[in-house]
Amino acid sequence: MLIRQNVALAPLTTLGVGGPARFFVEALTEAEVIEAVEFARSRQLPLFVLGGGSNLVVSDAGFAGLVLRVGIADVSNCTAPNGVVIFDAGAGFDWDALVAQTVDAGCAGMECLSGIPGTVGGTPVQNVGAYGQEVSETIQEVRVLDSQSLQIKTLSNADCSFTYRSSIFNTTERGHYIILRVSFTLRPGGKPNLHYADLQKFFANRPGEPTLAEARMAVREIRRGKAMLIVPGDQDARSVGSFFKNPIVEQSFFEQLSERLRSRALQLPSYPAADGFRKLPAAWLVEHAGFSKGYVKGAAGISHQHALAIVNRGDATAADIIALKDEIQSHVFDEFGIELRAEPVLVGF
Repeated sequence: MLIRQNVALAPLTTLGVGGPARFFVEALTEAEVIEAVEFARSRQLPLFVLGGGSNLVVSDAGFAGLVLRVGIADVSNCTAPNGVVIFDAGAGFDWDALVAQTVDAGCAGMECLSGIPGTVGGTPVQNVGAYGQEVSETIQEVRVLDSQSLQIKTLSNADCSFTYRSSIFNTTERGHYIILRVSFTLRPGGKPNLHYADLQKFFANRPGEPTLAEARMAVREIRRGKAMLIVPGDQDARSVGSFFKNPIVEQSFFEQLSERLRSRALQLPSYPAADGFRKLPAAWLVEHAGFSKGYVKGAAGISHQHALAIVNRGDATAADIIALKDEIQSHVFDEFGIELRAEPVLVGF
């Protein structure tokens, strides 16, 4: 296992900000993951597990412990006795490449999660979702290292307690488990999920029933149009994607806020959530709090295509990004009484 020191973390993230890691290890095997944890423990170092760096803001001071990048990057698939196809991938395998493999194999269940940057290991943490699908719908098991006992365990889907953008990995058991592998159950010959309005609009005037490959292509095109697909050279590419979660509020609060906004000739959009709750589009709240697409605050700004994407305009610092985040959250709360929650992980703050 190679242990490096003072490794710059900014180039390892899609946002491109932040200072160095005091120690850095890229573990290519499960044994090396265990060895890295033992190294951190022996020196009483804080440990942070880095995936694809796509949902991460690193402080300008960097991280004073050990950054562990899990580089286990193999993938295989097999057909189960009940006919479903199980894809098993290492935590370091590129997420979009896995989605492409499932689509090429004619297996439905992930096609709407195309174009999301990062690695397989990061997807269960936040229960990644987009365009009508969530990764929890396909996850069968998650193979993990218990960072306390150093025992390898297999967690079932139910063990992970998936909810909207949440799991035990970012709530009750944050920092307890290191994800090593994930297995997914997919439907061979299944039809693409086209329930999301953007996808229905995309295919509205096209003859025939879209294939999985066409659905994947459509999702990537829609993401590109919203600057949510990382394209080198794109002025809006240096971001973490959506910076804020869509808030879920009680029905009574939604009705009161809607009534107040109607007096200002504004109609508050919403979507069904759990019984007695409504999900509100964070992008609408951000824009109606005064932060339009293309908003600029020094070296940071908001994407020209997507109001939820805070972008590094070239030489932004982590402090610049956080300052803009704080300003947006403050204005949305003052305007609507809603506390926006950030999606990315904040490291070293």
